[in-house]
Amino acid sequence: MLDRAGALLSTTGDLSVFAMRAAREAVLPPYEFKETVRQVYELGARSAPLIAVSGFAVGVVLSMHTRASLERFGAEAMIPAGLAMALVRETGPLTAGLLLSGRIGAGIGAELGAMRVTEQIDALEAGAVDSFRYLVVTRVVACIIALPILTTLMNFAGMLGGFLAEAAATGMSLQLYFTRAFSLIAVSDYLPSTLKTMVFGFIIATISSYLGFTTSSGTEGVGRASTQAVVMSSVGIIVANVVLVRLIFFLFPGAAG
Repeated sequence: MLDRAGALLSTTGDLSVFAMRAAREAVLPPYEFKETVRQVYELGARSAPLIAVSGFAVGVVLSMHTRASLERFGAEAMIPAGLAMALVRETGPLTAGLLLSGRIGAGIGAELGAMRVTEQIDALEAGAVDSFRYLVVTRVVACIIALPILTTLMNFAGMLGGFLAEAAATGMSLQLYFTRAFSLIAVSDYLPSTLKTMVFGFIIATISSYLGFTTSSGTEGVGRASTQAVVMSSVGIIVANVVLVRLIFFLFPGAAG
């Protein structure tokens, strides 16, 4: 029991140091612009179809549930605004973060783990390449950039799904739906909840990169790193979300209304 506790504390400490190093080197030159752009495409653009389809489905389901609830009170006119509020404030950012922790986290953990066990990282360092900056920092920056954009895509896809569900149920027009949807949404609703996904991106990239960078035991270790990256990133996002929501309510009192 004590050995497990000690191993957990040691891993937590190593991960914290790894994350602080990544945060520091992300803002210090030199910058790997070309590799960062490539990672934004690989981790961000390639995730867009998953996010769009998932957001659309979430919007349809939320619209049906919201209708079932508000019909009891004769408040069907509030369905677009309620759906938009739920998506923008919490459902969109958290769902996008968890989906991307699966796709991006597993990918980074497996890719860097494979590079470690096949000694490609050692080869980079032997060629005078800063492997940490080239492999880790670029992925951290790419995730921080990509998460807010993908979250916005999920919000829009969710509202589009909600519109189609409403149009099928009541024949509501597109203009009326979006007029009502944005009637209660303010900048204080959209900006903090979307920007907090930058923290989610940092969590996904640092945890996954750490597990990949410290992989051992050959292909078995690669599989373990990939699985642990998804689990630990998801847990980290859920815990961070609790803290960030409370912080947003403190800094932006209007967001709690």
